[in-house]
Amino acid sequence: MALMPKRVKHRKVFRGKMKGMATRGNRVNFGEYGLMSLDYGWINGRHIEAGRVAANRATGGAAKIWIRIFPHKPISSKPAETRMGKGKGDVEFWAAQIKPGTILYELGGVNEQQAKLAFKRVAHKMPLKVKMVRRVATH
Repeated sequence: MALMPKRVKHRKVFRGKMKGMATRGNRVNFGEYGLMSLDYGWINGRHIEAGRVAANRATGGAAKIWIRIFPHKPISSKPAETRMGKGKGDVEFWAAQIKPGTILYELGGVNEQQAKLAFKRVAHKMPLKVKMVRRVATH
């Protein structure tokens, strides 16, 4: 089952603007390695789940995986070959709004080689450019 919120305040929302770098969720907090976004975009709930499955399979279930994003935004669209008017279309899917610098996934309990392989598999599932980052030591 694809990720979606249990309940929302508004059923349909505007598309909105995406600008600037991520100011929240931009550090590796839980695991040793993270997958960071380099682009703006929407990540579908199905993409998130596909990435989780890919990471789990690549590590053989040995790694602890944290998903740092959640699809809160309803994306609506009108059917093909429909005349203009008659209101906004139905909700097609739920998406997470992603800015550059957002950490999408984190991995712990595996070495760097396994993490690199797992994130390479996950990157193929993502609609954005991503890169692997390492946790920074805090004092």
